[in-house]
Amino acid sequence: MRIVSLACSNTEIVCALGCAGFLVGVDDHSDHPAEVVASLPKVGPDLDIDIEAVAALEPDLVLATLTVPGHEKIVARLEAAGLPFVAPEPISLEDVYRDIRHIGDLMAVRSRAEGLIAEMRRELDAPPPSAAAPTILIQWWPKPVITPGRQSWATDVVRAAGGRALLGHEDHKSRPMTDEEVAALSPDAIVLSWCGVHPDKYRPDVVLRNERWQQQPFVAHNRVFCVGEPFLGRPGPRLIEGARALRSIVAELTSPRA
Repeated sequence: MRIVSLACSNTEIVCALGCAGFLVGVDDHSDHPAEVVASLPKVGPDLDIDIEAVAALEPDLVLATLTVPGHEKIVARLEAAGLPFVAPEPISLEDVYRDIRHIGDLMAVRSRAEGLIAEMRRELDAPPPSAAAPTILIQWWPKPVITPGRQSWATDVVRAAGGRALLGHEDHKSRPMTDEEVAALSPDAIVLSWCGVHPDKYRPDVVLRNERWQQQPFVAHNRVFCVGEPFLGRPGPRLIEGARALRSIVAELTSPRA
């Protein structure tokens, strides 16, 4: 089977299912597993995919996505080109499991998919947090602050770690917040997970130097953490690592010394 993946999460799902050998091309942003993607043809960034390059790879299946705003235009071009594709649009962890199962079925590896889902459930399934659980603002972007709502697997991952996503009660995928609104809601911690930025370039000082937040406990107690977007922003198997990182943060926030 010949597969072209147009999203990091899809690439990582295919590889986690032991089917890396099916990949004949990936998008420019797919960076994991490095030993797999390094030698594969690249077909462009997620919002500017070269459809002709995809077609030239003669795929049996293209794995697109509808989780990246703007990628629906790529999906329309795939359809116009007559290329066989699926375009997952998960908004919850249950949706992520569903999509892993679907991709597994398409590659005829249902049992591997069920094994991966079981592994993820052991780490990620959790009851609703208590009212005393710390509130965490996942920061997808700093200016303006953009953070997930109820319709986000990231909110589920925060819950799995024992915390509460700041806007986890609001019925949307994510939304911008003003600095004043962040101050009014006063999260216990801010976690930087900037989309499209390498984690080495995350800047906690952007939070710590914000004049509007100088009286906030998350600044006073330096509760600004970094968890790479690959571990929170990609709906795939590495959400396990994101949950582990957040679990460590929640443990620090709830320790007697916090």
